[in-house]
Amino acid sequence: MSKPHSPLELVDREIPVPLGPEEEVIRVLACGVCHSDLHVADGDFGGPYPVVLGHEVVGEHPELGRVLLYAPWGCGLPECRQCSSGLEMICPNGREAGIVSDGGYSEYMRVPKRDYLIPIGDMDPASAAPLACGGLTAFRAVKRALPHLQGKNSRAIVIGAGGLGQFAIQFLKTLTNAEVTVVDTSADKLDVASSLGADLTCGVEGLTGRYDAVIDFVGADATMAAAASSIDRQGIIIVVGLWGGRIEFGVGVLPSEAVLTTSIWGSLDELKELLAFAQNHPLQHTIEPIPLDQAQHAHDLLRAGGIKGRAVLVMG
Repeated sequence: MSKPHSPLELVDREIPVPLGPEEEVIRVLACGVCHSDLHVADGDFGGPYPVVLGHEVVGEHPELGRVLLYAPWGCGLPECRQCSSGLEMICPNGREAGIVSDGGYSEYMRVPKRDYLIPIGDMDPASAAPLACGGLTAFRAVKRALPHLQGKNSRAIVIGAGGLGQFAIQFLKTLTNAEVTVVDTSADKLDVASSLGADLTCGVEGLTGRYDAVIDFVGADATMAAAASSIDRQGIIIVVGLWGGRIEFGVGVLPSEAVLTTSIWGSLDELKELLAFAQNHPLQHTIEPIPLDQAQHAHDLLRAGGIKGRAVLVMG
């Protein structure tokens, strides 16, 4: 897209070539459409523009075959504490695909180095693409909740039953014995949540009692307030959603020693771990394939709440 708040444009470009000794070029097969793409389109991350959107990418590499892209590219400098510890997605000088660097709403894409390409074998490209962000972000958030969900009668809330929430339900039901309650405003999405194993579904007004972990994939004022009023002592609230909510925080405001944190994307090692998990525990997620030249339509549907799971742009 050329600038914020403008329609996506279909532009002809030359096929990219590697510009450095480590760079690779992949032919894009599928690219998921994420809520973060809407934030980029709205200018919420500050640019630069023009930029090719898309960070949930499966491509074809001439030697590796089908690959899943790890899209949060850190600076890689040895003095960077985040990159040195494998947490490139938190690097203050990162250049994420589809956000800072050109991404996967394209037929071809340049990648900084081969390490960011993970072979997926014969996995379906459209089904695999959302793992790169939607799956990975939910996976990391659930992993961070696990220490709080070890009790026999532990309880967890997932707020938001869209693409990320649907992954989180499955991770929680596989990795814990917790009772999982899913909150959403959409009856259709709550039906999907039930089919994926949610023990209870409701709106925020239906929450009762105290919970050991809350993962908020919305992050609005109302959902964060619901999390704060539901969390138990020494529980954890993990905010993933980008809707700009705020709550008060301090001693006596939340139950004693409750933890309030954010969770951002996931590491390269966690993406590899997730792929191994997915091979042993087949994940169910609703995919709505849309041709690349209808990317604006995909954005319009997502804004209107018309996507039950994940829209995925597919190349012709």
